[in-house]
Amino acid sequence: MFLEAVLKSNPALIDAAYKLYKDGDIGPNTYCVDLSMIKRNASLIAREGKEYGIELYFMTKQFGRNPVISQAIVESGIEKAVAVDMDEARVLHRNGIKIGHMGHLVQIAKRDIKEALDMRPEVITCFSAEKAAEINEVAAEMGLIQDILLRVIDNGDYIYPGQEGGIRLECLEETVDSISKLGNVRIVGVTSFPCFLYSEDSRAIEPTTNVYTIKRAAEILRGMGIEVKQINGPSATCVSSIPILKKMGMTHGEPGHALTGTTPLHARGDEPEGQAIVYITEVSHRDRDRAYVFGGGFYPRSRMKKAYSPRLKTTFDVEEIPAESIDYYGTVIDDEGLLKIGDTLIYAFRTQVFVTRAKVAVIDGIREGRPRLVGIFTSLGDEIR
Repeated sequence: MFLEAVLKSNPALIDAAYKLYKDGDIGPNTYCVDLSMIKRNASLIAREGKEYGIELYFMTKQFGRNPVISQAIVESGIEKAVAVDMDEARVLHRNGIKIGHMGHLVQIAKRDIKEALDMRPEVITCFSAEKAAEINEVAAEMGLIQDILLRVIDNGDYIYPGQEGGIRLECLEETVDSISKLGNVRIVGVTSFPCFLYSEDSRAIEPTTNVYTIKRAAEILRGMGIEVKQINGPSATCVSSIPILKKMGMTHGEPGHALTGTTPLHARGDEPEGQAIVYITEVSHRDRDRAYVFGGGFYPRSRMKKAYSPRLKTTFDVEEIPAESIDYYGTVIDDEGLLKIGDTLIYAFRTQVFVTRAKVAVIDGIREGRPRLVGIFTSLGDEIR
């Protein structure tokens, strides 16, 4: 999906990844991340957020919860992260990254609430009064007051399968009444997901129905005397969408794919953020007109179309791995038999590194013309070397 964009906007990343591969510094099934481009992208997003008064929490799951990349983002102006689950929060906290937002998309299990509160998150999202009560109980024992967001949903909202749940708009007042009786949690705002998505028709990022739901929810809270500090509108937060967030009344956004230049909007390669991630592997074997590469890092929703051969300086069509299959290998169509066993292939597609079995190689200095390997990590943020 992003291969042409990388070849257009950041061919130096492909060159650096290929050289490291040829030198034996990295192996197959590895995501290569351009740290210099990450810094540039984060700086652009941070500057746009500041100009429009939109506060930002950055996401890390897309690039494997990587602590080196996360620290670079902090240094570039986005100071706090959003942890979508406790495992991500642990990696970030262990590496000194401040947590801005927890509990969304994944609620905090009761047994983990004390550990979560010890990390001092700015806000925790609650899907129910019961979860707020669990947090309140632990916060009372710790002698603190925890700010919370309410995830509010309504009929007709766009929710991904497996991500359902939240407080129904028609039940919001009743839920707020219940939570307001608790002494150690404080409602400060609302959120949902996804609030903004790329439209193939308009070729732009547009608000979903969820935005209108949480705007109505914010008005209900204000009518009940609650100071609304956050209307958090995550999904597709980038330089081009931040003005739209502002226009729609959002106060917070959560850039993730924009940091690597891999929202659908970035596929043309003409957005302010450049592509900062590629996937590298090699041909394992052949069968007739197909070459099979080592897998482990392919993602079912990648929408990948092509792979690039640095040796041949050409691209090949590929077949996506069906969601019901394990990606032991990736399939490359090679009618002319040009690819040899051991050949390197490079992909660029939309991914979620944390759900793969891939490794992550962080490369710095590419934009300066002096690439160097900073380190190799697991897909969950642990350093290998």
